[in-house]
Amino acid sequence: MAGKWFMIIGGLLVVMSSCKQAESEYRMVTSEVLKDKIAGGWAGKMIGVTYGAPTEFRAQGQIYNDSIRWAQQDIQGSIWQDDLYVQLTFLMTMDRYGTEAPAKKFQEMFAKAGYPLWHANVQARKNYYDSIFPPASGNPEYNFHADDIDFQIEADYIGFMCPGMPQQVVKLCDRIGHIMNYGDGVYGGIFVSALYAEAFFEDDIRKIIDHALKSIPAESDYARIVRDVIMLHEHYPGDWTAAWKELEAKWGEVDICGAGSTFNIDAKLNGAYIVMGLLYGEGDPVKTMEISTRCGQDSDCNPSNAMAVLGVIKGFSNLPFDMKAGITSIGDSTFINTDYSFNKAVDRTYAYAVDFIKAGGGRVSGDTLSIRKQVPVPPALEVSFPDLVFCHKASIFDDPAWKFKGDWQPFLTVIRGAGDSVRQSKFAEEAGDELEFAFNGSGVTLMGNWMKDGGKADVYLDGKLNRTIDSYFYHSGQEHQGINLWHAFGLKPGEHVVRLVVKGEKRPESEGKRLYVTEALVFRTEKKKSDSYRFSFEK
Repeated sequence: MAGKWFMIIGGLLVVMSSCKQAESEYRMVTSEVLKDKIAGGWAGKMIGVTYGAPTEFRAQGQIYNDSIRWAQQDIQGSIWQDDLYVQLTFLMTMDRYGTEAPAKKFQEMFAKAGYPLWHANVQARKNYYDSIFPPASGNPEYNFHADDIDFQIEADYIGFMCPGMPQQVVKLCDRIGHIMNYGDGVYGGIFVSALYAEAFFEDDIRKIIDHALKSIPAESDYARIVRDVIMLHEHYPGDWTAAWKELEAKWGEVDICGAGSTFNIDAKLNGAYIVMGLLYGEGDPVKTMEISTRCGQDSDCNPSNAMAVLGVIKGFSNLPFDMKAGITSIGDSTFINTDYSFNKAVDRTYAYAVDFIKAGGGRVSGDTLSIRKQVPVPPALEVSFPDLVFCHKASIFDDPAWKFKGDWQPFLTVIRGAGDSVRQSKFAEEAGDELEFAFNGSGVTLMGNWMKDGGKADVYLDGKLNRTIDSYFYHSGQEHQGINLWHAFGLKPGEHVVRLVVKGEKRPESEGKRLYVTEALVFRTEKKKSDSYRFSFEK
């Protein structure tokens, strides 16, 4: 009889243990808290971008030391911010075509949207019209801006709808991020989304960062620079400016897009400024935004991401009163170029989050959601521009490496802004007009203009046809000057010759057949400074 009771008790203990083990596989959250945290994330994005907007690219390679003035009413400016309306286009794509829609559908709506774009985004738009679709549209072979910040500032909605689900984050980011980016450019979107995913269930900022790092390849430069910020914070816990100077010395020259200038829109450096704000901000919203802003470069996007992390941690209900009031006052205002308001974004994001929770093996029981835990699984390593270092620029007007055949005419454009400047290029439009550029290196890009009278040309590299290019572009009243026309990297180091031959052809919508060229950028193969640099306290 005693043996029978032992068997019954033993069986009950096994069942209880199994139930306890099963429950440990889930994270619990009420629907009210989940929605409040999603609202906090969207609000943080809006607050942060308006806080930093007046400073954007005012400090390049230096700390922004001017005063920063921000008030509750400034939040209304978020309605006109591309940091919001571009990613809301992707939400609208999900609404129309479903969460499993192919990347090409997301690219299509994004390409046809009625707003101007820049950098990796505008290249992805042009690639769409040139029939270059994801993932090729973000690949460095077709996108000179593959490592730029674009996806990093547009991936927030992914993290907001994936609470505690890093695997779902990577799945969505892999599909959407490769529309416009590659490698570190994609990892930026994964990293910030993973920060949000973890922030739903953790309030220790260092732990959130450590966990988010597990969703990107540990050997990537993006992971390396984040680990460097962590190390610098440990060494200079009370002095973010000292940490910034050391970080700038090691990583300040990594941007391929801004080669030869102080301008840096690289995802990983700007991502490091997000982390800098989070660690040194110590959970204080204003301090966090101020530090991320004063780090410089894309200093509206970076405080926006950092503040969104705090928004998820704290939830909308726990944000400072003036911030909540500013958001509430425009809660039903529609973001330009979208059919979304803040309140609609919160509602739709919550609905998608519930769907993903269920699809991921979670449960919804009354007001409680049980989210099945996911172990982060990083994607395979991608490197956009391995060991590529900028060498020099060659202006089409005064560098002897250029040779011309046919009728190449000067073209001058006044660039309006603070201190008007003149951009110079040369153009040709007759079939057979050509130019040649000789260089010594392992990579080169031809820079020029995309214009509404742009035409087609064949580009030859070392005597072989490499690609036909089309310089027509006119979208939402936007043309582009001083942009990448064509590039080739990974060449054998040494002497090379590029030859561009005007075809005298155009697409139907173009007003002409012109090819505009401004300069060439030459690159060489060698280890980057960041690969061997040691911080002062490591030497």
